[in-house]
Amino acid sequence: MSKKIFLPVVLFCWIILSSLAPDYVPTAEEVNRFYSTKTLVVLEDNPMAEYNYVIKDFMAKEWKLTPYDFIKYSEFEEKRMDPQYSFILLNQVRFDKDKSLAKYIFLSLVLGGNEPIVSNMPDLCPVPIAYAEVDEDHYNYKLQTILRFMQQHVELIHKNPRLIRTNMFAIYNDSIKNIKDKILYVVKDELAPDCNTEAKIKKIYPYRFKIVTREEVAKAIDERNPEVVFLHKVGPEGTRLVARCYKIIIGAADSKFYYFNYHNISKSKPDGFLASDFKKLAKK
Repeated sequence: MSKKIFLPVVLFCWIILSSLAPDYVPTAEEVNRFYSTKTLVVLEDNPMAEYNYVIKDFMAKEWKLTPYDFIKYSEFEEKRMDPQYSFILLNQVRFDKDKSLAKYIFLSLVLGGNEPIVSNMPDLCPVPIAYAEVDEDHYNYKLQTILRFMQQHVELIHKNPRLIRTNMFAIYNDSIKNIKDKILYVVKDELAPDCNTEAKIKKIYPYRFKIVTREEVAKAIDERNPEVVFLHKVGPEGTRLVARCYKIIIGAADSKFYYFNYHNISKSKPDGFLASDFKKLAKK
């Protein structure tokens, strides 16, 4: 089984050598325990990091499930063994069978407790955000809707424990059929060359779509536009590392995952949403 290694983003000199199964499966008891915790959001050590500003703003707008506060990474080390806390933090993730040694950033919701190794802390909702080398402006504006999704996902598995499983986000692919009723927002540089123009897309995808800017996606998220679903693509963005490309379609209003998939990047499958992805959406 492929495994992944977690490295805290906030201190790049730290390397956590222990590994974790790629799809941590929380127990129903762990999900229940989350509701009795106070959630501490771990800020980056760099006080000028844009992430610190946007996560404070988005938490104030979106977080409803638990009381919350913000801490520095040094405080995380002090508090993470305490079961009265849960934590939202950015993690660097490296899959141990990935020959490229690419590192990804995941936004994680982890539970405190008596686990001495950070990478073994129960993670209720690890969402891929970006490659570690990618600029913040590729993902910070999406954190608002991802915070909404995290809460909805935890609520879903809390009310329906039978949905707790490996490959936890695969359950959302049942919603692919509903994408045709929405306007699909895609950013041009997140599309593969064989489907990066309106003309190319129209040949394989018969439903409504729009090639937009990141600012237009951010506006749809902030306004909770019920007509819009948007592509969240996680790839190397021109960096030299080549490994996985995650592709997630998210509702701007409901923050639901409508499509979750990834491919290993190659000459035939470049970094981007592929024509084959559009075809999958069109078939449903």
